[in-house]
Amino acid sequence: MYHGFPCSMRSKVGFQIDSYRTRTFKIKAKTESGDGYTRLAPLRFESPSGQLLVQILQSHPHLLPATVDQQLENLQSEKDAQKEEVSKVPQDLLYQRIAEVKEKERQNTLEEIIYCWIIYKFMDNDISMTPALTPGAGPVRDISSLPNQEDKLQNIHSPDAFEMIQNHLNLIMGEKIAAPPDTVVEISNLNLGKLYAASIMYGYFLKRVDERFQLEKTMKTLPPNPKQQIVFENLKPNPFWDMESLVQITPDGEEISLDDKESNPNKLRSYVSQLDADTLQRYATIRSNEAVSLIEKQTQSLFGRPDIKVLDDGSVNAKDGKTITITFIELNHLVLEAVAFGSFLWEAESYVESKYHFVNS
Repeated sequence: MYHGFPCSMRSKVGFQIDSYRTRTFKIKAKTESGDGYTRLAPLRFESPSGQLLVQILQSHPHLLPATVDQQLENLQSEKDAQKEEVSKVPQDLLYQRIAEVKEKERQNTLEEIIYCWIIYKFMDNDISMTPALTPGAGPVRDISSLPNQEDKLQNIHSPDAFEMIQNHLNLIMGEKIAAPPDTVVEISNLNLGKLYAASIMYGYFLKRVDERFQLEKTMKTLPPNPKQQIVFENLKPNPFWDMESLVQITPDGEEISLDDKESNPNKLRSYVSQLDADTLQRYATIRSNEAVSLIEKQTQSLFGRPDIKVLDDGSVNAKDGKTITITFIELNHLVLEAVAFGSFLWEAESYVESKYHFVNS
């Protein structure tokens, strides 16, 4: 039973916010152990390559890039050998089944290689990833025991990108943004997982579009900023729009004022607002099945498995979960970590693609 007299309010993303004292409620984190688990990240590793890379990360992290390259070469050799075998051996149902199993194993290996690169990026920036969370009993660790990493999570982004991330956080907190950091949020693990997954995709999108923006800014090829209408009605459903993310700079059809400081063409917000619907949709789309799978696995490994799925149209679908409590400062950390994960996912996917082609055309 909860004690005290809560003052409840709904934020813009629809979860309940209650003013309880921090020491009354704590979100916990599992300290799982066993084959395939590591304290570096919540995901369990199953493939030999993934387990090898985890060992490298734990003992000699500086060797991770070279080891990743070697594992990708091995994966390419296996793929080429199978193609050569296919051309020589008559196809039958059994052989096709074997080929499908091998392809699934390669995909799982590839996912774990990408995930290890993401861990490497967190470690390289001296950021500890949140371990698996649980609202109940079992071996747990208080998430508040993690060091304050807000500055580090901020510094991995450009100032332009972090400005949009800050607005993303403001929208999540809603009217209670000015509340004390020890204010407690009551939210289901399902909704927290959906928020985390959507924030990963937001970070992925933001890193992708910011790379293009910074390049055009450096080359002085940014478009001018005339008055124009921002129309998003033709975009497919996406967590960004559902959460009223700052990707949608102004209400549909509203004109941007030339005198508005936010319409500065040297601002990422203004740059995004001028992208046409097709370009915006392309940048908001996760490029590979492996990346989509990793978003699901990372979310499920943190918040359990209430059937959280990323659908083809980019929306997040899941069934109801259990209610847990978390302070604003902890929620802020989780969102910033998710955005960082998305940013590193884009980098990892791009790096691996340069060595081993797998991204959807």
